[in-house]
Amino acid sequence: MELRTLEYFVAVAEEASFTRAAARFHLAQPAISQQIRSLERELGEPLFERSSRRVRLNPAGEALLPYARRMLADASAVRAEFAARSGLLTGTLALGAVDGVEHTELPSVLGAFHRHHPGVGVRLIGGTSAELIGRVRQGTLDAAVVALPREPLEPALRAEVLLRDEVVAVRPAAEVPAGHAELPLTELDGVPLITYAPDSGLRPHLESAFRAAGAEFRPLTETNDVALQAALVLAGIGTALSAGTDRALRDDDRLVLLPLRPRVHYAKALVWRTDPAPVAPLRALLALRGQEVTLR
Repeated sequence: MELRTLEYFVAVAEEASFTRAAARFHLAQPAISQQIRSLERELGEPLFERSSRRVRLNPAGEALLPYARRMLADASAVRAEFAARSGLLTGTLALGAVDGVEHTELPSVLGAFHRHHPGVGVRLIGGTSAELIGRVRQGTLDAAVVALPREPLEPALRAEVLLRDEVVAVRPAAEVPAGHAELPLTELDGVPLITYAPDSGLRPHLESAFRAAGAEFRPLTETNDVALQAALVLAGIGTALSAGTDRALRDDDRLVLLPLRPRVHYAKALVWRTDPAPVAPLRALLALRGQEVTLR
């Protein structure tokens, strides 16, 4: 089983298209199709459900995907480790990122990382906090920037906070009386709410805060897109509960941001595994932030 063939398989799975997967590698679509058919013959069963409109993994493909990602990650780690031993760091850093990481230190850290290690590629993978933490745990991501859960992380995971923020209430400026400084959660009981979907890392923080305040938490509209949350507020649908640092809110004088009472704080952090030890590119990234990296 060739690593390159597994790369093609993962690309088709992620793109849900042979054509887009081929474009990722600057190849013709038939070349990718041929490699996937070869892999299917080797494994003895199809890996995708194919139709004229889309391509998606079947159960066999779903079973293979985590193994393929792990094998590719391990191969990349081996190459990077031995390149680092020779003094030239190469390879790829697979980094997960939730929405809103542009407001953290991550862009500047990655800028410094690129200047120090131009031979290392960085692949940014989007997702929700729970999903990305799971992939770090499984080893298919080297690290991820996520909203930290309310419960402590397990001992094999470490976290370094990149941003401390709070959730605020967002209302049209025309509807907020002058001098209105904050909004008690109890005043939102029964108010149409626009906020994050259940898969968001901020959702448990909100649910817990409302529960502690004795207020009912029943969102009318759910989206993880803060710009859309703001647009829905301006459309008169309700009050949004959104991340206070998001520029989609800060740059619009038609909106007023009100701190909640009690405050709903959260943190975005870089999360990585310490067992097994971080790969060489991740060790280099952590070194830029002055982290002490435990090696086995």
